[in-house]
Amino acid sequence: QVQLVESGGGFVQAGGSLRLSCAASGRTFSSYVMGWFRQAPGKEREFVAQINWSGLSTYYADSVKGRFTISRDNAKNTVSLQMNSLKPEDTAVYYCASRGEPFGSSWYGGSGEYAYWGQGTQVTVSS
Repeated sequence: QVQLVESGGGFVQAGGSLRLSCAASGRTFSSYVMGWFRQAPGKEREFVAQINWSGLSTYYADSVKGRFTISRDNAKNTVSLQMNSLKPEDTAVYYCASRGEPFGSSWYGGSGEYAYWGQGTQVTVSS
């Protein structure tokens, strides 16, 4: 049974930083593309960042490019999202997600392309 557990959310002022982490269990973590999505109140869930199975390839939404960094530690079965220069519009529940199929080298920007999800962690950025 695949489990994803996020941590690290919180309240921060604009311009501040937060680091989200996601701990994975239940299968060979290093074989799967991992992603971060977010959902603000009244809005659809949107893609934030993706990292491929080896950690050598990443993708970012234009809205976070240059401010957020996704990384993974396959030895610890964790994926992280370092968020810098936070803006009020970054306020959302952030979700960690894992692909259902191993490997893959494409961009998987749709929420339907991920099979497993964490419970989410709230990030609130005040102006």
